[in-house]
Amino acid sequence: MSRIRTGVAAGLGVLALAAGTLSAQAHPEHDGTGKEVGFDRVVEDVSPGGVPMERMTDVRCEDGLADIFPCHKIDLMSFVPLTEMVTGDVAATWSNDVWGWTDPETGRDYALVGLFEGTGIVDVTDGSDPVWLGMLPTHTEVGNGGVWRDIKVYADHMYVVSENAGHGLQVFDLTRLRGVTEPQEWTEDGWLGGFGHVHNLAINEDSGMAYVVGSVREVTACDNGRGGPIIVDLAEPAAPVVAGCYGGDGYTHDIQCVEYHGPDAAYTGREICIASNEDTVTVLDATDPADVQMLARTPYDTASYTHQGWLTDDHRYFLLGDELDEMYGTVDTTTTYIFDLASLGDPQLTGVASTGLTSIDHNIFIKDGLAFESNYTSGLRVFDTWRLDQGRMTERGYFDVFPADDGTYFAGTWSNYPYFDDGKVVVSGTEEGLFVLQSRVKSATTNNGGGNSMR
Repeated sequence: MSRIRTGVAAGLGVLALAAGTLSAQAHPEHDGTGKEVGFDRVVEDVSPGGVPMERMTDVRCEDGLADIFPCHKIDLMSFVPLTEMVTGDVAATWSNDVWGWTDPETGRDYALVGLFEGTGIVDVTDGSDPVWLGMLPTHTEVGNGGVWRDIKVYADHMYVVSENAGHGLQVFDLTRLRGVTEPQEWTEDGWLGGFGHVHNLAINEDSGMAYVVGSVREVTACDNGRGGPIIVDLAEPAAPVVAGCYGGDGYTHDIQCVEYHGPDAAYTGREICIASNEDTVTVLDATDPADVQMLARTPYDTASYTHQGWLTDDHRYFLLGDELDEMYGTVDTTTTYIFDLASLGDPQLTGVASTGLTSIDHNIFIKDGLAFESNYTSGLRVFDTWRLDQGRMTERGYFDVFPADDGTYFAGTWSNYPYFDDGKVVVSGTEEGLFVLQSRVKSATTNNGGGNSMR
């Protein structure tokens, strides 16, 4: 049963930074032993998490439940099951990433949902009555590569990558959605090759630079050192071009890049990237994409698979999730690591936060002083970041999209997008579908690491 837990400061004797430099682990080959175990492309009437494949609408969280879902201060606006995500003869069987777009002209909100078969588009302007608008089919479909898909937005264009061999970078002009009210099978407006399967994608919306990471095969664009960032210039949004590569620290699983305005004044205004590199947090200066410089490479003792993280709006702190520390037993409970980046050249692990549960953490995003964490079987967890200066966070709310249990395995929520102006949060459930939630959680303050972090 999910319940509120209070984050605690790290026992630094256990979680102290490791001395010296660790060698990066080998990248998982997606050989059938990971998230794809048991994936059979069959959607059950009731998901493994106990969720019926039926639309649900307007269920308030009361007394710890919203219908079947354990919750605290987060309401269910709607649930759109995978069974509704059908375009022509193509039906969705798996959901992964989710991102969002608000049309600057019409003000309409859209959820962009990663699916095994492609990218689904859902109009969530009315969060209680989402409208399925169809699917952009995957560029290629090879084996189980569609289990992984990642989506980002820049200048009213959607960019999509996948682990499917030969997939490359899809480009879709989101303004084509204006006036559309019925589902369609969409077509891509552009494509960039020079790399095939890709694990992840990040975009600095200030600079218009995209970062393709985790591509280790079929790379012809440049030398990225088996999985390092391939940097793509989006100056012409429909016609992206490769601007550079960095291969100096091996495989990058995820990355966030910003126009830096944090406390290390020497780097103000520069393109700074924080990379999650399997067993280290690696800081890069990518101001010149043809000559990327490493500023720091920071290991930590409990590293099992350094997965993904997010900067606070003031660029002082980096919250990190390690995807395998719970599974491998290097920690006892779901753990978020707090890194102080007062000096970009010397990140310090200053504490951890935990839900007290044992589920695997996955993706973290920050808005208005709150960290929104998709933690697989324990669902969306929301932490207040206002005491990061003390090396701790407190959980303030949650919505468990996988009510069956909080087990330490890959099921439940993959990701979330908390950046719509009206406060709704869209959450993906891998074998469930799309959840549209309304959070009533507030941060104690937005003056310490708060605000709407760069997406």
